[in-house]
Amino acid sequence: MSVTTLQPANSTTARLSPSEAREMFREGSLHELGRRALARTRQLHPEDYRTYVVDRNINYSNYCTAKCTFCNFKADPPGTRRSRPGLPDGYVLSFAEIGDKVEELLAIGGTQILMQGGLVPAEHLPFEWYLDLLRYLKREYPAIHIHAFSPPEIWAFHQMFNLPVREVLLRLQEAGLDTIPGGGAEILADRVRRKISVGKTNTAEYLQVMREAHRVGMRTSVTMMFGHIETYAERVEHLQLLRELQDETGGFTAFICWTFQPENTPLGRVAAMEPKSNNEPDGKHLVLAGSHQYLRTLAIARLFLDNIPNIQSSWVTQGPKIGQLALFFGANDMGSVMMEENVVSAAGTTYQLSELQIRQLIESAGWSARKRNCYYQVIE
Repeated sequence: MSVTTLQPANSTTARLSPSEAREMFREGSLHELGRRALARTRQLHPEDYRTYVVDRNINYSNYCTAKCTFCNFKADPPGTRRSRPGLPDGYVLSFAEIGDKVEELLAIGGTQILMQGGLVPAEHLPFEWYLDLLRYLKREYPAIHIHAFSPPEIWAFHQMFNLPVREVLLRLQEAGLDTIPGGGAEILADRVRRKISVGKTNTAEYLQVMREAHRVGMRTSVTMMFGHIETYAERVEHLQLLRELQDETGGFTAFICWTFQPENTPLGRVAAMEPKSNNEPDGKHLVLAGSHQYLRTLAIARLFLDNIPNIQSSWVTQGPKIGQLALFFGANDMGSVMMEENVVSAAGTTYQLSELQIRQLIESAGWSARKRNCYYQVIE
């Protein structure tokens, strides 16, 4: 399959440096950042349309051994001591239940599933369960693209089942896995991860999974969740690591960023105790990011990530109007209709849009709306 990949900037092209990006975060005019990001987006995507995808999030289980302080979706695995009160009940979906969800997606013209779960202990779900699930989905729904298992899940498989990361990926790929989502990145700075992503991959491990996936021929998206305890320098460090890996492999199809959603989460309760917003994050206090910071970060990402072709709008966390405005701040894609979403909504954010509403947002912004696949190829 032919998929567009941007080449790294050559020696005659001035790349945005980390120091310039840090300065943009601190001093850059939002209007000027938007103007530059839109100009860059139009260079990369001169077509008269903007895209979206119709898919469904399927969370096959919410059992998880990680202790992420920004999450209110996980449940403690059976037989473990409850880590905190108020956690939801745990579940593992049956193949039939997952199949029913796919049937509902097909009924509205959907083309792919984004399937993720928690870090489920091996005694509850053996590796063969995941392989059998993929085989079942490919057998019953061969037209559905399977975009599944974030890097923390892949790394957990590697550890729990005592298999090299490459072998994990190859066996999943053989069973039917098409591409890997970029979830679990949060901020790729270990100082931050040690505080908010306890029990998940460190930065090097996350990037190793991505590198190996690209080497075996799987494309991936990549993400960033910001607006908590990271500094501007750590946001730029995150972007720099992604740009360097893309220079090496060319395997990222898209970048998606969104702001931390604090409601109902342990980290959010800290925000209620020490409210800070619209200030420069210092790495010591929780500094929530609103729409201004979202658009600033999106625009800088478009300018810095000169080798990642696509950037999605995050209307799921920002709402439809800021989601639409993101098309003027570096995004060329409105993301997913997202027939089902559980993780962000568990933290209190409940924006939902139909396919018609997404199309109207794109068209009222001045572009045609076109449906795409996971490789950002127009299929309409």
